[in-house]
Amino acid sequence: MISLTDSQKIGMGLTGFGVFFLFFGMVLFFDKALLAIGNILFVCGLSFVIGLERTFRFFFQRHKVKATSFFLGGVLVVLIGWPIVGVVLEIYGFFLLFRGFFPVAVGFIRRVPLLGSLLSLPWISGLVDKMGESNNMV
Repeated sequence: MISLTDSQKIGMGLTGFGVFFLFFGMVLFFDKALLAIGNILFVCGLSFVIGLERTFRFFFQRHKVKATSFFLGGVLVVLIGWPIVGVVLEIYGFFLLFRGFFPVAVGFIRRVPLLGSLLSLPWISGLVDKMGESNNMV
């Protein structure tokens, strides 16, 4: 079992609440306040989980400048008051930032009994394999 420090436990809670508020804000027709709270909680929770220095290094690597600008720009646009545009920018930036983690996540999901058989379907398997190949080339 993985042992977590107290700050990492707090970070997991903040990140979970951030994801909940983001989801709830989208369900309630892109409510600006809920999306803003979700964004702030998600970024703060991530900082607590991996640490401030590692968070800064993750977001501000030279090859991730475009992804970081889209993600943080989307957060800023949501805070300004344009939630739909901001969420679209955030989602694009999120996929650019975390695309290296997707093959690992897919490998983990393939080991889950029901979801693994779902990912083994021919048209889903081909899509997932293409996504993994494009990530290895970058």
